[in-house]
Amino acid sequence: MEPIAAEALKLPSRLLYKQQTEALIGKVIGRMQRLDATIQEDTPASIITMDTWDWSQGVGLFSLYLYYKETGDRAVLQFLVDWYERRIAEGLPGKNVNTMCPLLTLSYLYEETGEAEYLRICEEWTAYAVDEMPRTPEFGIAHNAVDNESRNELRGDTLYMTVLLVGRMGMLLGKEYYVQESIRQFLVHLKYLTDPNSGLFMHGWSFEERHHYAGALWGRGNAWYTAGLVDYLDMTELPFGVEMFLLSSLERQVEKLAELQAPSGMWHTLLDDPTSYEETSATAGFAYGILKAIRKGYLSESYRACGLKALEAVIGRIDEDGAVQGVSYGTRMGRTKQFYKDIPRCPMPYGQSMTLLMLVESLKHYYE
Repeated sequence: MEPIAAEALKLPSRLLYKQQTEALIGKVIGRMQRLDATIQEDTPASIITMDTWDWSQGVGLFSLYLYYKETGDRAVLQFLVDWYERRIAEGLPGKNVNTMCPLLTLSYLYEETGEAEYLRICEEWTAYAVDEMPRTPEFGIAHNAVDNESRNELRGDTLYMTVLLVGRMGMLLGKEYYVQESIRQFLVHLKYLTDPNSGLFMHGWSFEERHHYAGALWGRGNAWYTAGLVDYLDMTELPFGVEMFLLSSLERQVEKLAELQAPSGMWHTLLDDPTSYEETSATAGFAYGILKAIRKGYLSESYRACGLKALEAVIGRIDEDGAVQGVSYGTRMGRTKQFYKDIPRCPMPYGQSMTLLMLVESLKHYYE
């Protein structure tokens, strides 16, 4: 009888966690959908509100789509459809690395709705990314955006904002060349951005100046890999050797992350600098990527405690209204480490997004 009694003691905690988390998810989603700028922005269009077609909003939209697929919540699906219909009616922005990001979710909405215009837009933009987007030496996608016109710079952000789309569309359209191009981008970015000493990733590399700028091991830049890779592996079919290579990079990264995790469960915006502030979006992205990688068998169970500690820390950063606090604003390439320490913090779509993904993933782990 003792095992039954022990199991009975677990059930209320499990059910309570599920109920509390689902309520928290509702708050986080609701707040994402009505974010307002609380700081003075320095971008041509807001990357805080959800009313703009850009990378920040694109990250948020993708988490909402994954939540819809997990739950079947038709209200979330309708929000997504309405969002894209409004943006398309307004006219889409110019094509660059960052504005590619919302196309990832649109490609899935095409499958949900059968709307031919969605597929046409995705095909047009992906073809541009593959065939026309400016390249660095060794054919890496140059991180060109509205506020950055360097044609010879790699940034880790590109993998999440553009390369996931290329791989996804390769699978959707049956274009193996697109999948192979996405592989090439992962490999060239890892070649130039991986810090050989730690296994973490630098923010960027300049082919013109031949350096890593400030040499910053930037938190959210690393989280794009941790969170992005586990979803990339879901949306593409890769050669076994490539998959193993990417996962070995993930394992080495997470090994170092576990070492650098603060006592609070958070990670600093500069991962190896405890004098820099603890940053929530990176922590949520790490928690999501680590926990999902464990569930998928990509990482050892030994990292579960690290992921759950980060989860609990991020939950502590969600306010009563569902806003995720302690999220650094959009971060350009810094030439000094102090630059990263000075980035302001406020609720952002990607902070809400990474937190949403983390919370949904946590329901598959807690009290198992």
